[in-house]
Amino acid sequence: MIKSFLGYLHSGVTPGEAGNLIWITIYVLLVFAGVSLGVMFMNWFERKIMAHMQVRMGPMRVGPHGLLQPIADALKLIIKEDLMPSNADKLVFWFAPVCVVMTAFCAFIVVPFGRTHTITDMNIGVVFMLGVSSLGVLGVIMAGWASNSHYSLMGSLRSGAQMVSYEVAMSMAVVSAVMMTSMVTGTGTLSMIGIVQAQMQQHIWFVFSFFPVGLIALAVFAIAMVAETNRAPFDLPEAESELVAGFMTEYSGFRWSLFFLAEYTSMMAVSSIATTLWLGGWLRPFPNLLGGRNWDLAFSLVPGLTFMALALLCFFTFTRMPRIRAMRGDTAGLGGLACLLGVLGVVMLLPGVRDRVQDIFWFTSKVAFFMYFYVWGRTTFPRYRFDQLMTIGWKVLLPISIGVVILTALIGVRQDLFALVRR
Repeated sequence: MIKSFLGYLHSGVTPGEAGNLIWITIYVLLVFAGVSLGVMFMNWFERKIMAHMQVRMGPMRVGPHGLLQPIADALKLIIKEDLMPSNADKLVFWFAPVCVVMTAFCAFIVVPFGRTHTITDMNIGVVFMLGVSSLGVLGVIMAGWASNSHYSLMGSLRSGAQMVSYEVAMSMAVVSAVMMTSMVTGTGTLSMIGIVQAQMQQHIWFVFSFFPVGLIALAVFAIAMVAETNRAPFDLPEAESELVAGFMTEYSGFRWSLFFLAEYTSMMAVSSIATTLWLGGWLRPFPNLLGGRNWDLAFSLVPGLTFMALALLCFFTFTRMPRIRAMRGDTAGLGGLACLLGVLGVVMLLPGVRDRVQDIFWFTSKVAFFMYFYVWGRTTFPRYRFDQLMTIGWKVLLPISIGVVILTALIGVRQDLFALVRR
């Protein structure tokens, strides 16, 4: 067992490709823990960003700057009374949130945080990820039907129609990115790692490929992924003006928190797809233009220096905290956070560590960009009516996505077309 554990450290493949069950288990646990912590941070981050956009403070009471607020919310949901309608289908009512969470987490099986930092690589990775993530609509329908409530049933049907409608445009945008992988080799790939490597070989991220075709494809995917995850301005399942929560109306406590967890996990999953297909995945900025040992060394120091900068920012805020008895806990917590970030920054500057974590750092930074896009959209755009939502999906995004696929194909074979015309 120890030999198998240590032997993988010197391999250049994923645990799934190596068939190492020990590291597969470790990676699964790390992904589950990392995504769960990401959901907690995203909850705090969203509330803070929205507050600053609206000239408010956001969470401030629980921990320094409200950093412990997500933990308090989680504890509240766990100990909150969990109700179930008397006439509900108890088995389906219980399994619906589990189904949604399972499908959201399973999508991360093929997410490439780095060349070796993924659970496994499949030759149909894109199809697997889109297929698994789309199964979440089954849990939504189950939740609405099992609640034995007209509000929940209608909400689930409306949410299901919304999710299925935007999956069509999203899939067409993905097809255009897959077609771009065949520009050098002549044969495309559906492997998530292969798509990133294709962008490395072509010396360009697909968002800039065939400009502006790649950018339009990413825009279509970005809009569709917001609607796919039922987020504002397409958050019809949970519309505050209707005083109900769609298919989640009859859920409370821990079961409701599972839907909450699945929503943010799905946001990270589709953001990971967009990062992999259009923004170079784990590749650092300008890997070909700014190549060489010196540039590689400079970019490898960025993760550690970033954490050091965050540590200095926390320490600066720590020195400005009021020295009063009521805020001693917050002050101590902020100082401890500064020390923790500083230690992590120093560790990431070590030669053996910085080479292993920079892939994860760049990938996570790009995903964070899309997560900020979610928050920005929620605070900027008003909620659409359901008829407007369906009109955008079928009459706007779908024709544009089909046009992008056709343009990608025509540009890809333009040389053959020119040769045919000259004959």
